[in-house]
Amino acid sequence: MLERPVTNKTCLAVEKLTKRFGAVYALNDVSFDVTAGHIHALIGPNGAGKTTFFNLVTGALPADDGRIVFEGEEISDRRPFRRTLKGIARTFQNIRLFPHLSALETVMIGEHCRSYGSIWQALTSAVLHKPFNEAREERRMRENALELLEFFGLAGKHHTKASDLPYGDQRRLEMARALATQPRLLLLDEPAAGMNPHETVELDELIIRLRDRGITIILVEHDMRLVMDISDRITVLNFGTKIADGAPDDIQKNPTVIEAYLGEDVPL
Repeated sequence: MLERPVTNKTCLAVEKLTKRFGAVYALNDVSFDVTAGHIHALIGPNGAGKTTFFNLVTGALPADDGRIVFEGEEISDRRPFRRTLKGIARTFQNIRLFPHLSALETVMIGEHCRSYGSIWQALTSAVLHKPFNEAREERRMRENALELLEFFGLAGKHHTKASDLPYGDQRRLEMARALATQPRLLLLDEPAAGMNPHETVELDELIIRLRDRGITIILVEHDMRLVMDISDRITVLNFGTKIADGAPDDIQKNPTVIEAYLGEDVPL
């Protein structure tokens, strides 16, 4: 298991977070802290409330009750683009890319969020190739995007349309776009979904490199080998309720978690 420097700084705190859909509780009175600079996994069976949690943190859905505190500031009433500007980004379980944009344009869309008033202005600029206000700013954004593509193993594919990239590359491209928004907290929603074993090993290394850049990561993932290998802490949800929270070694041995989700075949 990876040894991480001890730190008491909290990046994200959720307090009694609750979300209902009719009479069904997607999240029910959930509280936990995410330590800055750590990989914090959020696991549980399908329907446990993991994606709902992501939607509440990013502002895609409003919470019915509770508080979300990011770097000491409550953000429960902030709109999604405000949360992006504060430093929160995410990827999606089902890849969401503009298929006809190149890899370079896709990453630059992420950068545009700090230069344009809406995603539609950014998209229009990319599609119509409208000039930026200053050539120097355009060069800077292009250089940053190329650096991110190289970091994610996509160097040389900057002119390739997103839809023409292999599945694993599309996953990495979505992560590159998220990183282009300059987040300090990155939420990854099942990044290994659909990847083969070799791609998953590469993803392990990539997520660790992101953490080593100082980015706090919340990881939703069903690949328990990946989760146990790279996570600093794990929170377990079941039917919208937190049933465990702790270090990977403790989670693997927790009888409640084993019964609800892990089973007996998790690698130790």
